[in-house]
Amino acid sequence: MIDFDDDRQDQRLDQLRLKEEEDVAKILATRYGVGYVDLTPVPINAEALRVIDEKTARENKMAVFNIVGKKIQVAVLSPKNDSTMAVIRDLTEKGFKSTVYMVSMRSLEKVWKQYADLSFSENVKAGSLDISSEEIDTLLKDIRDIDDVKKLVDDLVVVKKTTRVSKILEVILAGAVAVNASDVHLEPEEAYVRLRYRLDGVLIETLRFDRDLYFLILSRIKLLSGMKLNVKTEAQDGRFSVKVKGFDIEIRVSILPEAYSETVVMRLLNPKSIAVPLEDLGIPKKLFDIFTREISRPKGLILNTGPTGSGKTTTLYAFLKKIHTPDIKIITIEDPVEYHLPGVVQTQTNAEKGYTFLEGLRSIMRQDPDVIMVGEIRDNETADIAINSALTGHLVFSTIHTNNAAGTFPRLIELGVNPRIISSSLSLAIAQRLARKLCESCKEEVVLTGKDKDYIEKVLNSIVDKTQMEGVQKEKMWKAHEKGCPKCNYTGYKGRIAIYEAIVADESIEKILDTNPTEREIKRVASAQGIMDMRQDGIIKILAGITDVAELGRVIDLDEEFIENSIN
Repeated sequence: MIDFDDDRQDQRLDQLRLKEEEDVAKILATRYGVGYVDLTPVPINAEALRVIDEKTARENKMAVFNIVGKKIQVAVLSPKNDSTMAVIRDLTEKGFKSTVYMVSMRSLEKVWKQYADLSFSENVKAGSLDISSEEIDTLLKDIRDIDDVKKLVDDLVVVKKTTRVSKILEVILAGAVAVNASDVHLEPEEAYVRLRYRLDGVLIETLRFDRDLYFLILSRIKLLSGMKLNVKTEAQDGRFSVKVKGFDIEIRVSILPEAYSETVVMRLLNPKSIAVPLEDLGIPKKLFDIFTREISRPKGLILNTGPTGSGKTTTLYAFLKKIHTPDIKIITIEDPVEYHLPGVVQTQTNAEKGYTFLEGLRSIMRQDPDVIMVGEIRDNETADIAINSALTGHLVFSTIHTNNAAGTFPRLIELGVNPRIISSSLSLAIAQRLARKLCESCKEEVVLTGKDKDYIEKVLNSIVDKTQMEGVQKEKMWKAHEKGCPKCNYTGYKGRIAIYEAIVADESIEKILDTNPTEREIKRVASAQGIMDMRQDGIIKILAGITDVAELGRVIDLDEEFIENSIN
């Protein structure tokens, strides 16, 4: 006996009809040479709906579903409809630049229904997630730690309004600003999606939510960032900005396809976090005096080294701010421009248009600068121009990838720079790392005994210039509280401090360069300069209660047994 389930059959037929409708729209889009998009899973930009009214949209079988500045994305039932195209021409005359997508009637109906919510939605400037001063003030007052972000998002998840997706994204970003996160990570797993903030260089899991909500948030991020909605198997990059108390925080977005959909990283370029004066960077006094002397010279090359996220750019910006006066011309080429310096000409690389560090540096040399900052030296040609610029009367700042200050010299030789001119052009090689600072509210005091005391004394005894140890106590240190406190988001750390080392390219370094020296040989010769290395600088900061052994061991190499003993 065959049992027919009419409801199931009808449901199946409905699904087939809907699929057929989308397939037809996709085929016709290809035939007409326009894009296709299924808008049913896509959150609609409320501000885009304001471009044309509901009556015009319905009568002409169209809808504007996204807007970035004057660029709009328009969904149409047919690009051959005369009245539809007449509206688009009218929009063009008003200064809009339209990208047309062909959609199904189902997609249009979904957009039209959202006109009913338009009066309740907030006026959001496309391409710039514009949170009003009152709104951001309220959010920042409500968000004291990560738990507050979780509570606000949980409250919004149950809301059924179409504006909730934008609101959730605003809370996530406002939360990142409130807790001083540098990055926001959205990572889909098989059954859920994880949100993590990078606080002081370390990822902290904040909350988890369901995948259906994530797909709506993902689409919203793509719309804001100017990415393609229908591309899901390729990496994409974009950007938008958040206005907070009158200043813009630019957000760089990277989307990468992975096993369970697409993973998102949003990097927050907060100008406040990078605008740090040179005096506040934690530079030891002897090294600070050397920095001040070298950046005051009229020519020379100063290179800063370290991995991504080690604070190199912040240090270089501090140099520029320190020496900037109205009578000198400073030009930078960066990727990206992270902080705008008044009175400084700043340019940004654009790989798609062929404007690389090399091309930018060539162009800068025709602008008669006194001081040049190049974001990074990556190849032989850029290195040669930077070296020659320093030799011909320019002060040049840049970065290069090596593990330590001593590694700068072999790296330049490896890039093809003549060893004989390195010491004539290179003034200073710097290396740095960022270590988290102990939370002042919950750090714990530890008395120095046994192997810990022996190791620290060994490091202190290796410091050549003993004047750098004046006032340093050797009886105790501090460590992070195991559970932390609300003020440090329960991490035990709050804020970061730089750990430095440097080598001056003096006569002793010049003599050894002809022998193609190793890092160890350069470091041995440079030790006579009496500048502390990163390990020594870090130990001094541990004894001052600024950071702890576990954190220093995370960012530089320390004796493993020493780290283990100090943690336990």
